[in-house]
Amino acid sequence: MLILGITPVEAQEAVSLDQLSVEGDGGVSLTRAAPAGLNLRTPDRTASRLGLTPLETPASVDIVSGETARLRGQDTIAEAVTQDATGITTIAAPGNGNGAFTSRGFAGPNSIQQLYDGTRFFVGANTVTFPFDTWNVERIEVLRGPSSVLYGDGAIGGIINVVPKKPVFVPVNVARAVIGSDGIARLALDSGGGIAQSEYGNTFAYRLNVSGNRADGWIRPEGDFRNLAVSAALLFQPSPELAFTLSHDLGYQEPARYWGTPLVEGRILDLVRFNNYNVRDSKITWADNWTQLKTEWSPSADVTLRNTAYRLTSRRHWLDVEQYAFNRTTGLVDRSDYLEIYHDQEQVGDRFDATFRGDILGRPNQFAAGFDVNHVDFRHTNNFYFDQKTSVPLTGYDPGYFPPNGRAQPAYATQTHQASVFAEDRLLLTDRLSFLTGVRFDAPTLQRQDLQTGAQFERTYRSLGYRFGLLYNPTPDSALYAQYSVATDPVNSLITLSQPLAGFRLSTGDQIEVGAKGLAFGGALEWTLAGYRIVKDDLISRLPGSTVLAVQVGSQSSQGVELALGWHIAPGWRIDGNLALLHAQYDSFTQVVDGAAVSYAGRQPIDVPERVANLWLTWEPTREWTARVGLQNVGEVYSDFGNTARRPAYNLVNLVLDRQVTADSRLSLRVYNLFDKVYAISGNAVNGVGTNWLLGRPRSFEIAYTVAW
Repeated sequence: MLILGITPVEAQEAVSLDQLSVEGDGGVSLTRAAPAGLNLRTPDRTASRLGLTPLETPASVDIVSGETARLRGQDTIAEAVTQDATGITTIAAPGNGNGAFTSRGFAGPNSIQQLYDGTRFFVGANTVTFPFDTWNVERIEVLRGPSSVLYGDGAIGGIINVVPKKPVFVPVNVARAVIGSDGIARLALDSGGGIAQSEYGNTFAYRLNVSGNRADGWIRPEGDFRNLAVSAALLFQPSPELAFTLSHDLGYQEPARYWGTPLVEGRILDLVRFNNYNVRDSKITWADNWTQLKTEWSPSADVTLRNTAYRLTSRRHWLDVEQYAFNRTTGLVDRSDYLEIYHDQEQVGDRFDATFRGDILGRPNQFAAGFDVNHVDFRHTNNFYFDQKTSVPLTGYDPGYFPPNGRAQPAYATQTHQASVFAEDRLLLTDRLSFLTGVRFDAPTLQRQDLQTGAQFERTYRSLGYRFGLLYNPTPDSALYAQYSVATDPVNSLITLSQPLAGFRLSTGDQIEVGAKGLAFGGALEWTLAGYRIVKDDLISRLPGSTVLAVQVGSQSSQGVELALGWHIAPGWRIDGNLALLHAQYDSFTQVVDGAAVSYAGRQPIDVPERVANLWLTWEPTREWTARVGLQNVGEVYSDFGNTARRPAYNLVNLVLDRQVTADSRLSLRVYNLFDKVYAISGNAVNGVGTNWLLGRPRSFEIAYTVAW
């Protein structure tokens, strides 16, 4: 039955790799993320490799159920993360693969690391293009704050781990069809079940998820998009203690070829809001393939061994005019950055870890240790040698075509070899007090060759991340904690560092965090509260009067407080919300402007809001009807170091109305941006003046029909 959005598989127990929880009696069970609430009692693998729940972890952890995202009409990972998790915003743009976020005062894919099913995909040229669709998502785990102790460099702001649906032995078949404004059409299928049995029970199970989306788009011309996401997995479980899962995920995207709308006298005019100034033959295509073989073996109740071997590839192509600025003198839109770029990236690796349960001096103890090795090949083809500018009228313009003499040529190729070791421990000092520690050491080596000149260089880096945490449980349903952690970030995407940047160290950051979390009223209320301070050092800066082009003397800090709650306040009513308030600034940061060194100390970092809030109100008057209202507030941000190119704060309202047509089918009406707010997701600036904003989705609607059988 599909009642109130919960599919038949939601309540079933099934063994699936990387969600195994080894219990004291040697049995194996699965705890799924609930489609409502904060999931404080749900084990996760992102904040700790020990399989602890958020209530047992001295850190800020969000577990967002994939079913929650689908019920709220969130079709993309970016929508789910920014509207459901605490303090996360998107700065999505075609140049970063629509996969960049901000968290706790830090921005971009080199500071907020993204994982898929626990596997890290190394960021090439500041771009992340997968995953993007929420249909195949079992849950999204978000760990806020420095997290290099778990996954290496590039996680000072936090980690977003997208966990896909797993094979199940109980049959599940769900389909969805969607139509909407701007030519939106979506089709999706979820199928799974057991396919063979042995003497002890089920042996093989599978899961197949397919999701296809297309639209004409709200920008004209070249605003249409289409994508396809396929996720397939086969589980082989020869015994209750041993499981193998082979999976393959495909993501193909042709996103809207839209790079922003030019500002006229600092604002977006109604007559240009839906205009696209890209060329007529623009192209963007991204294709990602992820193949993984996971093994999990529990030879005893106290030992669990896990291994993941994987191969990840990404092929990307851009052919666009990317920058637009209104010229007050001519009254025209000046277009620049005629760019063609290809990415060809392959990552092959293996991750192994072992978890042991025992005691130290008579006190219960859990210990995990392992290694992670990778080899990454990256090839960049571009036309950075090409320089052309054109101008077109604000309206009634001919977009034109990309010039044939400006096509891309092979530019550079890199090879990165990465090896790391990590360990984590949890010791119960008393029945209520636990001490958690973790450490990770990474040693990546980068080799880069210029394909035009043949010039080469090689550089090896060393990074150490660690954390210490104390957690006290005053009651079984509450926790107080304190944590200190250290992490590292590259000065740019590590595997594509250029020669001028290769000589710099990895930036380091440390965090102090205290917090409390718990459940009340018999679990009807879940809440978390956290306060933190993060300092990141070794930013690239220019000293006044220095003859050196750049040195690593800069620093950046943030401090803030975060609150989240999920509350079933009365029969048929519940409220879910979160609030993040912070102060972020450059403490010491100097750049060269018109030949002079300018200090930006005290300024708010680019793209970072100091207030983010989400609120969802759910009303279920009967078993057949459910209404959801979502409110989102994002504070003002800046597109430049000097905080003169301001992007204003905005508020969004989304509505969802569900009608349970039958026990196994649901009809949904979704309204996005109810009040048609004009707002910017990201933006550009030149000499402290905003030139263009990449606008968010205008008011639109969708009608969805979901059926299970």
